Parts: sequence; structure tokens; C-alpha cells
Amino acid sequence: MQPDTRCLHAGDTVDPATGAVMPPIVTSVTYAQESVGEHRGWVYSRANNPTRHALERVVADLEGGERALAFASGMAATATALELLDSLSHVIAPNDGYGGTYRLMSEVRPRSAGLVFSFVDCSDPGAVRAAIRPDTRMLWLETPTNPLLRIQDLAACAAIAREHGILTVVDNTFATPLYQRPIEHGCDIVMHSATKYLGGHSDVLGGFLVARTAELGDRLQKLRSMAGGVASPFDSYLLLRGIKTLAVRMERHSANALAVAGFLAAHPRVVRVHYPGLPDHPQHALARRQMQGYGGMVAFEIRGGAAEAKAFLAHLRIFTLAESLGGVESLAGYPATMSHSAMTPEARRAAGINENLVRLSVGIEAASDLIDDLRQALG
Repeated sequence: MQPDTRCLHAGDTVDPATGAVMPPIVTSVTYAQESVGEHRGWVYSRANNPTRHALERVVADLEGGERALAFASGMAATATALELLDSLSHVIAPNDGYGGTYRLMSEVRPRSAGLVFSFVDCSDPGAVRAAIRPDTRMLWLETPTNPLLRIQDLAACAAIAREHGILTVVDNTFATPLYQRPIEHGCDIVMHSATKYLGGHSDVLGGFLVARTAELGDRLQKLRSMAGGVASPFDSYLLLRGIKTLAVRMERHSANALAVAGFLAAHPRVVRVHYPGLPDHPQHALARRQMQGYGGMVAFEIRGGAAEAKAFLAHLRIFTLAESLGGVESLAGYPATMSHSAMTPEARRAAGINENLVRLSVGIEAASDLIDDLRQALG
């Protein structure tokens, strides 16, 4: 079955009781038991819920994993993945990844769990190998990265991790399961901020962990149940609805992003464009080999500095200045003070996140209108 078809039919979600094409929203917190110790598989909604379970079957199918777990947010999913580790474990993570992940790993988990983190250029497998220590227990990848759209070699990094008995976790938010399936490249866990492309309409928070093996999925399920960061039934319904149109949305997002990136690359006020679909992207060949599409995110550096970037953002009319990404509407962000504000200026500079950098989440509007908006804002 092709990915486009699986978005609509994965997980066998037709309600067996009524034949409803969309699973019902089951809001009950608790379930009647036949007798002590005998029940129908549903006990308490923090542990399991029929609506959430239908969503999880769909996402597991799309990612090719044995089990998917839905969370209240992408950060809840990320925090739970880190709960797999014992205190004092060492984690390797990208130095140019999502700012919220960086904040959790640099400010919270070292204090609350005693975890130790090394932030390196994970687009270089040699840097990943060099960062491994005897106490390394997890390799956290994110490809394409947020916001610089760098590509990490999943197969190479997963192979290095396996040599050392290290879990490999991949933030697959930008690519979605349609354009990249990390488990097929040997990775152990896939993370999604479902708030973004999976939901697709900027109206629901959600996150996922997808486990390669049933055993790993069971461990994560127990951790989620104990910590409690589960997706609600209504949010699960919204995500199920969003996934139905994921394939057609991603096709439009990607086509528009390629058109926008091409326009920006030719504009005299643009210094550099970051988009893996452009032939001059440093890792374009790897992206072609590893991905089935390039996605809807574009970043670019405007000629000048912070003042020029902010002036550009102030003149946009169709692109909305806002946090988040992956919705049907086009958004523009300024990573230095928005998504990556938790990083120190030195850390941002080391990662290549400069003050003239603008991040675009290219929506599904007419590409010509988006380009006209960018043209007038650039002046």
C-alpha cells in the first residue's frame, strides 16, 4: 500500500461496533470490569483509550514501527524518551536542533536526572563517533534540523550507535513519515511533534514516540502511563483527522517550498538559502537518497543583520509572524528570539543560527501569492 493510501486506511480504524468510518471520541476515564482482574482491554484512560489507540495504530503503520504512543505534546514525548536512561548517562544531540529540545537537555535534565549532554554537528558521522564515551547511552538526531535544514545520515549514525549499544532516537517532525522513515535506516525510536505537519491545522498539541520493537514500545508505554503526559481523546481525534490529508498537504507544502526557495536563492537581498531540495544544498545528494521529499520548511539569511531581518518580517502580509510550523497557513519566524531564544548567543553562532536568519513554514496557499509577498517585503 502506498503512503498516500495508508494515510487514509492505516490502522484499521473503522469502529467495529457501529461501522463509523472515523473512530468515536471516547471520553470515559474508567471502564466497567467483568470481575476482579477481568476486563475488555480498557481500564483507565491514562493507560489506554480507544480513540488514542486508533491514532497510535495509524502512526505506527506510517512509520513502520511495532508500537506508537501519543503524547500531549512533542516535548512530553521527548521528555519521556529521556526517561529510558539512568542517571549520569551521556547523550549526544545536535548543536543546531530545535530550541525546545536544547532547553530541556541543557537546563532541565542535567539538574533533574543527572544526564550529561554533548551537542555536536550530527550531520558529520565522524563527529558523532568522536563524541561517544563509555557512558553514552543515547544518540538523539533531528533531520532535517530546525532551523538550518541540515541533513543527518541516518543509516551511518545508527550503525555507529549499534556498534556501541546506544539507542538512536530521531526527531522526524520536519520530514513526516511520508518523506522519511528512520526505522528503515536502523534507528530505534522516532519522535514527532504532531502539533506540526501531522495535525496540520495549528489547532492541536500532540507528540509521538514510535518504537522499532514491541519490547521498547512496552517500556515507553509504562513510562508514559506513570508520568501521565498522554494525548486527550479529543486531541487524538483531531490528529486522526489531520493525518487523513497529510499526503495531499505535504505535496503542496513541498512544491510551494521549492518555488519559494528558488525565488529567494535568486534575490539580491538574500545571502544564503537553506533548503535540501535545492541542488546547491551541501547535503542535497544525501537528502535525495534518504528522503522521499524535501518538506515545507525554508530558512534564509537576509543581507545585513538583525535590523534587516526584523524589518522584512514586519512587512509581510500573507506570511504570519508566529511560533510553530507545519500548518496549512504560511508562517515566518525569527529563530534568534523565538524558537531558539533559549540558546546563548555563543551557542547560536556556533550552530550557524545567525541574527540575519529567517525561518519560513511554507503553507498551501498559491505559490505565486507567497512569492509576491516575499518580494514586496524584501523591497
